Amino acid sequence: MSRVFVDTSAYYAFLDRTDTSHTSAQSIFPKLLSDGSDLFTTNFVLAETHALLLNRIGRDAAMRFLDTFFQSTMILIRVTEADETTAREILRASSDKEYSYTDTTSFAVMDRLHIKEALTYDHHFAQQGYSIVN
Repeated sequence: MSRVFVDTSAYYAFLDRTDTSHTSAQSIFPKLLSDGSDLFTTNFVLAETHALLLNRIGRDAAMRFLDTFFQSTMILIRVTEADETTAREILRASSDKEYSYTDTTSFAVMDRLHIKEALTYDHHFAQQGYSIVN
Protein backbone atom coordinates (compact mmCIF):
# COMPACT_ATOMS: atom_id res chain seq x y z
CA MET A 1 0.00 0.00 0.00
CA SER A 2 1.31 3.41 -0.89
CA ARG A 3 0.54 7.05 -0.23
CA VAL A 4 -0.06 8.98 -3.44
CA PHE A 5 -0.82 12.64 -4.01
CA VAL A 6 -3.35 13.27 -6.80
CA ASP A 7 -2.94 16.44 -8.85
CA THR A 8 -5.44 18.42 -10.95
CA SER A 9 -3.95 17.06 -14.18
CA ALA A 10 -4.78 13.49 -13.14
CA TYR A 11 -8.38 14.29 -12.21
CA TYR A 12 -8.85 16.19 -15.44
CA ALA A 13 -7.30 13.45 -17.58
CA PHE A 14 -9.53 10.89 -15.91
CA LEU A 15 -12.68 12.89 -16.65
CA ASP A 16 -12.04 14.39 -20.08
CA ARG A 17 -12.25 11.75 -22.82
CA THR A 18 -10.41 14.08 -25.21
CA ASP A 19 -7.39 14.51 -22.93
CA THR A 20 -4.25 12.81 -24.26
CA SER A 21 -3.70 11.11 -20.88
CA HIS A 22 -7.30 9.92 -20.48
CA THR A 23 -6.58 6.23 -21.16
CA SER A 24 -3.64 6.24 -18.78
CA ALA A 25 -5.63 7.90 -15.99
CA GLN A 26 -8.55 5.53 -16.55
CA SER A 27 -6.24 2.57 -15.88
CA ILE A 28 -4.14 4.02 -13.05
CA PHE A 29 -6.92 5.23 -10.72
CA PRO A 30 -8.64 1.82 -10.41
CA LYS A 31 -5.28 0.08 -9.95
CA LEU A 32 -4.32 2.38 -7.08
CA LEU A 33 -7.70 1.94 -5.44
CA SER A 34 -7.60 -1.85 -5.77
CA ASP A 35 -4.06 -1.90 -4.34
CA GLY A 36 -5.39 -0.10 -1.26
CA SER A 37 -3.32 3.03 -1.84
CA ASP A 38 -4.18 6.09 0.20
CA LEU A 39 -4.96 8.90 -2.26
CA PHE A 40 -4.44 12.46 -1.02
CA THR A 41 -5.23 15.85 -2.50
CA THR A 42 -5.63 19.39 -1.22
CA ASN A 43 -8.46 21.85 -1.09
CA PHE A 44 -6.45 24.00 -3.55
CA VAL A 45 -6.29 21.12 -6.07
CA LEU A 46 -9.98 20.45 -5.56
CA ALA A 47 -10.83 24.10 -6.29
CA GLU A 48 -8.49 24.20 -9.29
CA THR A 49 -10.00 21.01 -10.73
CA HIS A 50 -13.54 22.30 -10.27
CA ALA A 51 -12.67 25.56 -12.06
CA LEU A 52 -10.94 23.72 -14.91
CA LEU A 53 -13.88 21.37 -15.41
CA LEU A 54 -16.35 24.25 -15.18
CA ASN A 55 -14.54 26.21 -17.87
CA ARG A 56 -13.70 23.36 -20.24
CA ILE A 57 -16.48 20.79 -19.86
CA GLY A 58 -19.29 22.57 -18.04
CA ARG A 59 -21.12 23.03 -14.78
CA ASP A 60 -22.63 19.53 -14.65
CA ALA A 61 -19.23 17.84 -14.96
CA ALA A 62 -17.76 20.16 -12.33
CA MET A 63 -20.58 19.39 -9.88
CA ARG A 64 -20.39 15.63 -10.55
CA PHE A 65 -16.68 15.79 -9.78
CA LEU A 66 -17.29 17.47 -6.41
CA ASP A 67 -20.15 15.12 -5.51
CA THR A 68 -18.11 12.05 -6.45
CA PHE A 69 -15.03 13.33 -4.64
CA PHE A 70 -16.86 13.85 -1.35
CA GLN A 71 -18.41 10.37 -1.58
CA SER A 72 -15.04 8.73 -2.26
CA THR A 73 -12.25 7.51 -0.02
CA MET A 74 -9.93 10.29 -1.19
CA ILE A 75 -8.23 12.09 1.67
CA LEU A 76 -8.64 15.86 1.56
CA ILE A 77 -5.85 17.83 3.17
CA ARG A 78 -6.39 21.50 3.89
CA VAL A 79 -3.49 23.76 3.00
CA THR A 80 -2.28 25.48 6.17
CA GLU A 81 -0.82 28.93 6.58
CA ALA A 82 2.57 27.29 7.14
CA ASP A 83 2.13 25.36 3.86
CA GLU A 84 1.44 28.63 2.07
CA THR A 85 4.59 30.18 3.54
CA THR A 86 6.58 27.15 2.37
CA ALA A 87 4.92 27.39 -1.06
CA ARG A 88 6.05 31.01 -1.47
CA GLU A 89 9.57 30.01 -0.41
CA ILE A 90 9.58 27.27 -3.07
CA LEU A 91 8.40 29.79 -5.68
CA ARG A 92 11.17 32.24 -4.74
CA ALA A 93 13.83 29.50 -4.76
CA SER A 94 12.64 28.10 -8.10
CA SER A 95 12.75 31.18 -10.30
CA ASP A 96 13.90 29.00 -13.20
CA LYS A 97 10.65 26.97 -13.02
CA GLU A 98 7.09 27.80 -14.07
CA TYR A 99 5.48 26.40 -10.93
CA SER A 100 1.99 27.58 -10.05
CA TYR A 101 1.01 28.49 -6.51
CA THR A 102 -1.19 25.38 -6.43
CA ASP A 103 1.83 23.28 -7.47
CA THR A 104 3.96 24.65 -4.67
CA THR A 105 1.24 24.30 -2.04
CA SER A 106 0.96 20.68 -3.18
CA PHE A 107 4.74 20.26 -2.74
CA ALA A 108 4.55 21.78 0.74
CA VAL A 109 1.74 19.43 1.78
CA MET A 110 3.50 16.42 0.26
CA ASP A 111 6.66 17.27 2.19
CA ARG A 112 4.74 17.83 5.43
CA LEU A 113 3.01 14.45 5.09
CA HIS A 114 6.08 12.65 3.72
CA ILE A 115 4.33 11.71 0.45
CA LYS A 116 6.88 10.91 -2.24
CA GLU A 117 4.64 9.81 -5.13
CA ALA A 118 2.23 11.79 -7.27
CA LEU A 119 -0.42 10.79 -9.76
CA THR A 120 0.02 13.67 -12.17
CA TYR A 121 0.62 14.54 -15.80
CA ASP A 122 2.32 17.78 -14.77
CA HIS A 123 6.11 17.56 -15.21
CA HIS A 124 6.64 20.04 -12.38
CA PHE A 125 6.27 17.29 -9.79
CA ALA A 126 9.16 15.34 -11.34
CA GLN A 127 11.20 18.57 -11.55
CA GLN A 128 10.69 18.95 -7.81
CA GLY A 129 11.95 15.39 -7.23
CA TYR A 130 8.75 13.41 -6.68
CA SER A 131 8.16 9.98 -8.20
CA ILE A 132 5.41 9.91 -10.78
CA VAL A 133 2.91 7.06 -10.64
CA ASN A 134 2.18 5.55 -14.04
